[in-house]
Amino acid sequence: MTKKTFYLALLSLLLGAAGIHAQVRQTVAILGDSYSTFEGYIYPDTNESWYFVKNNPKQTDLNDVRDTWWWRVVKEGGYKLGVNNSYSGATICYTGYNDADYSPRSFITRLPQLGTPDIILIFGGTNDSWAGAQMGEYKYGDWKRADLYFFRPAMAKLLDDAQKRYPNARLLFLLNSELRDEVNSSVRTICKHYGVSLLELKDVDKLAGHPTVKGMESISRQVLKALQQ
Repeated sequence: MTKKTFYLALLSLLLGAAGIHAQVRQTVAILGDSYSTFEGYIYPDTNESWYFVKNNPKQTDLNDVRDTWWWRVVKEGGYKLGVNNSYSGATICYTGYNDADYSPRSFITRLPQLGTPDIILIFGGTNDSWAGAQMGEYKYGDWKRADLYFFRPAMAKLLDDAQKRYPNARLLFLLNSELRDEVNSSVRTICKHYGVSLLELKDVDKLAGHPTVKGMESISRQVLKALQQ
């Protein structure tokens, strides 16, 4: 083999390897609540779901996983689905409905279970808003457990933990429409503090407070647009 042939062969191998590398799909993980659940597609499978193959039509018209917002995002964006750790009714803070302790299902508690994603989509705050969680003060470190029963310090710890645990992952926080103003403003302030991208969703069609097939399609379009920016 001549030197010229050798270098051409080497160049071909390098270009081939680069092409293979370019085709590697990014892995997307989801940390969410009921909006991101679907029977058989959440981890761990002990998490409670809102969407099922056989749904009550009075609650939702969605009964196919391919109609969920996250399935659409992964499929249409050319991504690979990693862990979907979503839990119906979950709050970011430790306080749930009727002042119950929701720490076992909170976003903070479930954050370490996302595997090794390239992109993390955090879709939360809805149940904190609906459950009437107290806001508390903005606090960006030295959290005590008692702090985490309030929304603002819990939200801050969630993003702080996410950046430390997944240093190379891209974070995008999804904020639902029609939430309390103080929840919205708190999320904006805390995302800005940590430099985390925020997507404020609009025009989400809902039934029983949850996205319909039409609503899921709207969410997926907005998320894909945000990821492509």
